[in-house]
Amino acid sequence: MPGAAGGRASEGGARGAGGRSASGAAAARSGSGAAGAGSGSGEDAVRRADGASEAGAASGAVSGGEGSGVAGGDEGTDSGVQAGAKPARGGKLAAVAVDQASVWNIANLLTVLRLILVPGFVMLMLAEGGHDPAWRAFAWAAFAIAMITDLFDGHLARTYNLVTDFGKIADPIADKAIMGAALICLSALGDLPWWVTGVILGRELGITLLRFLVIRYGVIPASRGGKLKTLAQGVAVGMYVLALTGWLASLRFWVMAVAVVLTVATGLDYVRQAIVLRRQGIAERKAALEETEA
Repeated sequence: MPGAAGGRASEGGARGAGGRSASGAAAARSGSGAAGAGSGSGEDAVRRADGASEAGAASGAVSGGEGSGVAGGDEGTDSGVQAGAKPARGGKLAAVAVDQASVWNIANLLTVLRLILVPGFVMLMLAEGGHDPAWRAFAWAAFAIAMITDLFDGHLARTYNLVTDFGKIADPIADKAIMGAALICLSALGDLPWWVTGVILGRELGITLLRFLVIRYGVIPASRGGKLKTLAQGVAVGMYVLALTGWLASLRFWVMAVAVVLTVATGLDYVRQAIVLRRQGIAERKAALEETEA
């Protein structure tokens, strides 16, 4: 019987070797699956990071523009950081304060005041045919209040953690509404050429659209030229709202000319920044994808 025993032993050894071979194949398949899962999770991580970046950029774009009046300018970028970045552990209290900020805070109330001033300003501008010096003085006062409050609402919101979604949307709307109303009224009354109104309003709307087109790649930062442009526009339009005569009437022409030049120049600069931002975003995404696939 030794031969039979040897046969059984040989058969058992073969089965054991086959089992080990099958186990090794299963382990190889498991390792391959784990590698594939790791690669897939890496790509998912890139996509999730891109999504988070786009969310933060979108929030910044909504509140973007050259900033609130003269003192603003960084609000678009700051809002994007607050919305898209994950706060550090030590900054949780600040993040909670931002999330819990009431809509009816002082910054938003100033923004609402500017929105309310728009129809009032239009009525004052067009009263008595639109050329009465007294009514124009009242209209100038309404315009000046709107410009002054524009200096403070964004600063207050960022300083005291009063940033809200309402403020991010309403603030740029209020800015463009009061300026647009003033320009259209002046052109309708024959005090300002329509092409000037078209250039300024076209630039503002165009840059706003451009910001939304590139939000997936980041937020176009505010520039000093944009702040200077806002100041020049406010001063020039304010001088046209007043019924000025003599050398002041001549001076306002040149102030408006400077405002138009700055409007066009800064608009072209924003287009350049948008092109660069898009190229950088595409290159970074391609590099990240290649790194995960390697």
